[in-house]
Amino acid sequence: MAIGPEMSRRREAMLGLACSAIALAAGQAQAGRGQLEVRARRAALAPAEFFTGAGERRTIADFRRRGLVINLWATWCPPCVEEMPALDRLAGLVAGHDIEVLALSQDRGGAPVVRGFYDRHALRNLAIWLDPRGAAARAWGVRGLPTTLIVDRVGLEAARLEGVAAWDAAEMVDQIRRLVEPFEPASTAT
Repeated sequence: MAIGPEMSRRREAMLGLACSAIALAAGQAQAGRGQLEVRARRAALAPAEFFTGAGERRTIADFRRRGLVINLWATWCPPCVEEMPALDRLAGLVAGHDIEVLALSQDRGGAPVVRGFYDRHALRNLAIWLDPRGAAARAWGVRGLPTTLIVDRVGLEAARLEGVAAWDAAEMVDQIRRLVEPFEPASTAT
């Protein structure tokens, strides 16, 4: 049975409501904001592929020596839509620091859907990144949208945030800059 445009819109609206409910039910929103969970032990992300807006395959290994802020989002997810302007501003703020913001869209409609969203919301600093089947999200244990991973310059997950954040706030930008540096445990005196 083919799904018509009206059914598709209803499905996306239901997914948006489910996305909001998951974020609230999981208790991730504190006054509408998630909490950045810094990893005591950093570990490599599971192997996963995602795509550029032009359809080229990429993995985390393609970004060695760069810090990453990976945001998993969708145009139909209200909390995701709320935080996209802050992510766009963050991308502009960290561009000269070898830190890249990868906003991986979960939309099945691909690059045209994301491009239209970026145009409507005047997002200019974010490139189009796609995870249309949710393979990267599943591989990385993402429980709901939006979820953001901070990955250090050697490819290890340094922190994770489930929910919305003020990504362009000065203290958040400073924390991201610190987190993307490779972790070096304090040496013990002998």
